[in-house]
Amino acid sequence: MLARIRAYYAQEQVLEVETPNLCTTVGTDPYLDYLTAGTGSSIDGSEHCLYLQTSPEFAMKRLLAAGSGSIYQICKAFRNGEFGRCHNPEFTILEWYRVGYDLKQLMDDIDRLLGPILGLDIPGKRFTYQQVFLDHCRLDPLEAAVAEFKNFAQEAGDEEAVKLCGDERRAWQEYLFTTRVQPALGQDGLCFVHDYPANQCALAQIKPNDSRVAERMEVFCQGMELGNGYRELVCPIEQRERFETELEVRRSKGKDCPALDERFLLALDAGLPSCSGVAIGLDRVLMLLVGAESIDEVMGFSLPRA
Repeated sequence: MLARIRAYYAQEQVLEVETPNLCTTVGTDPYLDYLTAGTGSSIDGSEHCLYLQTSPEFAMKRLLAAGSGSIYQICKAFRNGEFGRCHNPEFTILEWYRVGYDLKQLMDDIDRLLGPILGLDIPGKRFTYQQVFLDHCRLDPLEAAVAEFKNFAQEAGDEEAVKLCGDERRAWQEYLFTTRVQPALGQDGLCFVHDYPANQCALAQIKPNDSRVAERMEVFCQGMELGNGYRELVCPIEQRERFETELEVRRSKGKDCPALDERFLLALDAGLPSCSGVAIGLDRVLMLLVGAESIDEVMGFSLPRA
């Protein structure tokens, strides 16, 4: 699998790069928990926290801003507390960025890479987030009030959802998508869902002709998410504002708040080229290839479960 990925990008003339797993900063996403690796000392004797990266994204974008051109990387990523059928705190990630690509071209790229690896004969199907949500939940995720999400869950007898999601709109969108929509996606091949709600924009641009949605996509196969991609945000001012907003959410949840990655923000200020990028979970791709039911089956050294 790794050899075929590398062969594809050699043919496409996309450069393989390597960035650090251990850094002094980490992402601010309030819905991800990270792992720390103690403290490190600087040349001046001061100490700082060291983090294992949840993604190589920030470092790779610094390379893009420095003029690398299109790049890819196969590496380990780390996310605290992520145990499950498709989750392990340490996992293998394929991340790449295509300079000059829009979201449609990125989905085409994923199709060309994963289709042959998975033995698929037809291109992946493509739907907007709004369309699949309406199909499976009979609710418009961009317009429905929180009360409508609650009513839907209560009518389905899912009282646990009301406790978990409360009055948080994004929590309802993500919960219902994960439990009601995702299991049906990609049952006969790859399935791309794009144009996610703007409140789930992460590092994606907001769509110019519809501020309700972000230029974000995810790819699914047999009900399993394989990857998450964006038409990348290039504005340093907006990126800083998003980081600050995410830190406020982390504080409200009682979570640790890391320092902002100022070197990444400086790279954006210097000029990130227009590009689109995606991260693919390779352990999950391997699960599909060998018919595994659990990620443990494709990991030689998975962590013990409590």
